[in-house]
Amino acid sequence: MTAVQREIEAAPGSRLAGPEVVRAGHRSFAGVRTRVLEVGPKPKRGTGRLVLLHGYCDSADTWRPALAELAAAGIPAVAVDLPGFGEADPLRPGAMLAQLDAFVAEVVRFYSDRGKVVLGGNSLGGTMSLRAACREELPIAGVVSIAAPGFVDSWLVRTVGKYPLPLRLAASLPLPVPGFVVRTIAEFVVPRLLYADRAAADVAHVARFTGLFPDFRSTTTRLDQARQLVAELAEAYEGLDGISVPLLVVACGKDRLVTAAAGRRLHALVPHSRLMMREEWGHCPQLDDPVAIADLLSYFRAGVLHKKPRRRSAALTQKAAAG
Repeated sequence: MTAVQREIEAAPGSRLAGPEVVRAGHRSFAGVRTRVLEVGPKPKRGTGRLVLLHGYCDSADTWRPALAELAAAGIPAVAVDLPGFGEADPLRPGAMLAQLDAFVAEVVRFYSDRGKVVLGGNSLGGTMSLRAACREELPIAGVVSIAAPGFVDSWLVRTVGKYPLPLRLAASLPLPVPGFVVRTIAEFVVPRLLYADRAAADVAHVARFTGLFPDFRSTTTRLDQARQLVAELAEAYEGLDGISVPLLVVACGKDRLVTAAAGRRLHALVPHSRLMMREEWGHCPQLDDPVAIADLLSYFRAGVLHKKPRRRSAALTQKAAAG
């Protein structure tokens, strides 16, 4: 493995400015070279880190605002690009989830050098966190699963999995849709799918997603990959009864991709889990409300590691009191 490079970057949307916020570098896990974003001090022995996983067509950058908040609290945390996304090596042909399983397992083992890790995952990252938690041999202290797909999904997710033929036909058209048209459509659709309020969408984060769809053919390729993933999700959760670590299920009321009913279903399948329902959040609450997400992760980590948390935002305190 190569050492993490000491590139210091400010996190877009963060309240912080100036000092070291996010340390960016590269490592290899399970034969996949990837980018790592890291904040906080080296954990004391037995305290462990937060390890954050992103969703489909996303990258570790989705966690930057929350990482900045965690850095302010002195919480050690890392976010990685999953294979096939961000700056990570591409996925190989064949089953996607098996490759992601091997990658996540090695990430968990590597960052457990100071103690068991706490996994936090959004969307596909939530799926991978749950699958990792089913493996008792992995050093995991607890899991926060946010909007994991494959339980009770929206009509859009079901349509992608059910009707792959139009995607293949479209990709074979002799006159493909011009790239600027594809990008314009992506710029219209992405904020509506990821955010609770599209008006609050951050331009830089939207550009990250639309950059994945530079032309018509690449768009159909991504959608065909999504179809494969939806098919694999049908058998992705067969070992949920093997989860023994603390599990917090986060369901989002304004999620247009994975309905809140999916969170309730997951909560029912893992009886010892806890369910948190936030009506005002969309599919990527780390973009909607990074301060609250950072507090949520901090307090969950403190609870499973039996540590006293270092701070709590006034907004989360008020919501906790009301709940």
